[in-house]
Amino acid sequence: MKASAFLEARPAELEVILAAPDQSFRWYEHDYPYALARWNHHPEYEIHLIRQGSGRLLAGDYVGPFAAGHVAMIGPDLPHDWIGDLPPGEVLAGRDVVIQFNGELLRSLSTVAPELGDYLPLLEQARRGLEFRADTARQAAALIEAMGQAQGAERLLKLFALLGLLSRAPESERIVLASACYAPALDARSAARVHQAFDYLLSELTEDIRLPVIARRVGMSEAGFSRFFKKVTGHGFIELARKLRLQRACRLLRQAELSIATICFEVGYSNLSNFNRHFRNETGQTPSQYRQEQIGTRRQQPPG
Repeated sequence: MKASAFLEARPAELEVILAAPDQSFRWYEHDYPYALARWNHHPEYEIHLIRQGSGRLLAGDYVGPFAAGHVAMIGPDLPHDWIGDLPPGEVLAGRDVVIQFNGELLRSLSTVAPELGDYLPLLEQARRGLEFRADTARQAAALIEAMGQAQGAERLLKLFALLGLLSRAPESERIVLASACYAPALDARSAARVHQAFDYLLSELTEDIRLPVIARRVGMSEAGFSRFFKKVTGHGFIELARKLRLQRACRLLRQAELSIATICFEVGYSNLSNFNRHFRNETGQTPSQYRQEQIGTRRQQPPG
């Protein structure tokens, strides 16, 4: 069944996705309704498991039913939404499990690890959205759940196992969703403003990031830009700047022999106590605890 002209014309909102500082992809679960469960798109691939409930999946110009055990894979910038059949006020706890990863990272890795090229046809087909059924869906659901309990390299290996399973799915258990001629109706103006804000954030990450500066650049008031950015991305602008700075701090703590004070200033903080407080709020550890844990993890790994 194809979506109505009204649905096709409704612009999808851009979702900004941030993996944890020590992870290359994102695994998370959420209730339904959920603030970011909406008609949206993003440049990352998404693998989605519905644990309970029923409703309609919208993927591009496709509309079809879903129920518990549903597994789908959505390609980059394909608008999508899982609309549940719920009476007002009802909440389904932990309805959704979501995996989001950067396909370009996988493609670049395949140039040095050719075995990963086995997944590339799956990535190409998923640009139109895929739904998996029968044994493939059941096995995929089990892998997705197990991934949530795994950490570090084990979690990454389970992602590769999941992609391998999906890439080997029989045609009878793999359904392509959006039509070949589908052209998404994306909110180009909003996306351009968000990308402009990101360019500013990334270029000024080590400097004094100022909300009035970016608001003027995109032609909005400070209050208007703050509301817009939060609505479109799910993150406050200053909150996102802090998360990006702390992600960079985590990389430096793992990879560089710099003092914590040096890293503090390197990522744009001018006050060490603020840096320590924000780092602990974000990671649950102090910078020194985080560094010691990372060093301990590397020492425990067997030699190659």
